[in-house]
Amino acid sequence: MLNIGIDIASKKHDCCIMGTKGDILAPVFTFENNAEGFDILLKNIRNHERDAGQVRIGLESTGHYGNNLISFLKAKGFSITVFNPLQVDLYRKAGTLRKTKTDKADARLIAQMLFTTENSTRADIKPSIIELKALVRHRHRIKAMRTKLKVSITRLVSVLFPELPSVVSSIHQPSCYALLMELPSVTAIAECHLTRLTNLLSESSRKHYGRDKAMEIKTLAAKSIGKDSLAVSFELQQTIRLISGFSSEIAILDKEIKRLMLEINSPILTIPGISYNLGSVILSEIGNIENFANPSKLLAFAGLEPSTYQSGNYQATRVGMVKRGSPHLRWALLQAARLAAKYDPTFKAYAGKKEREGKHYFVVLNHTGKKLLRVMFHLLKNDQAYIAAA
Repeated sequence: MLNIGIDIASKKHDCCIMGTKGDILAPVFTFENNAEGFDILLKNIRNHERDAGQVRIGLESTGHYGNNLISFLKAKGFSITVFNPLQVDLYRKAGTLRKTKTDKADARLIAQMLFTTENSTRADIKPSIIELKALVRHRHRIKAMRTKLKVSITRLVSVLFPELPSVVSSIHQPSCYALLMELPSVTAIAECHLTRLTNLLSESSRKHYGRDKAMEIKTLAAKSIGKDSLAVSFELQQTIRLISGFSSEIAILDKEIKRLMLEINSPILTIPGISYNLGSVILSEIGNIENFANPSKLLAFAGLEPSTYQSGNYQATRVGMVKRGSPHLRWALLQAARLAAKYDPTFKAYAGKKEREGKHYFVVLNHTGKKLLRVMFHLLKNDQAYIAAA
């Protein structure tokens, strides 16, 4: 048995090769994160593989830096074990009281962790799920950038027309963006002809706003304390254009995610309230359901299980969620739980039962999310559609 631990970095990786008894067969070496470096690693593995037989390779999950190496090693027929960084950190602390952390030491540590029986090789994730995860994470990043721009809109409006938010439901609705895009100052709004202002608001709000709202905004603009600034107005218009661009790209991205979801045809889409977007986050974060032996392990991965604290005769009763799993999966599950409790009779009854027990809304949501995850585990394991209770 050959146990190989690799510490991943952006430009180079460190590797430790151990034998069956935990003996280091070769000095820990460094190889570059490129084709030449991968060939050096493969040559070292092949040199020891002849005498050792089976090869197990372990590495720490470090985002995208190790993706190309994992693909290379899998293409060569090797099995890969990916460790959670928290596992590696706790294993390191359990081994010594010293604060010793170097790349070479981490490589030896990961090789030693391969000797534990719990860390079996993980099942491969389907290429379609890998592609889906890339799109989902990309969507998350784009939405985060759009959110920052919306915060900027709030800041700019507070300078140019601070009274506007008090007379509209949201300054981020299309009608407000259309108004501020054409008339980016209180002077421009106050001097605009009422008919033109009415038509602008009516068209952009789908006739939700009419002459009365136009009159109200025009009167408010005439008395506003807002500052006329060409620079701030220019920034406001450009920020609105950027938000519009991001929204258009998100719409295109949603179509691609929906196409992949239709191709995967997962049974979790049969659960009421789970859309293509929510379903895509859940599926891509779970990866391969075969990597979870039971629902408890999936709950732990999502960070939805409660923490425990007991010492002597003391047993804590008020404990929170662990929150050590995937934050993307946890968010999507709680959103899906809220919708399932709204549209499905079974989950609605379950959430109602928890509410009658006097639990807080978020505690109810957490319990519903855990029940939902257990149902998803069963559906994915058995490739079975969800059937709502009569």
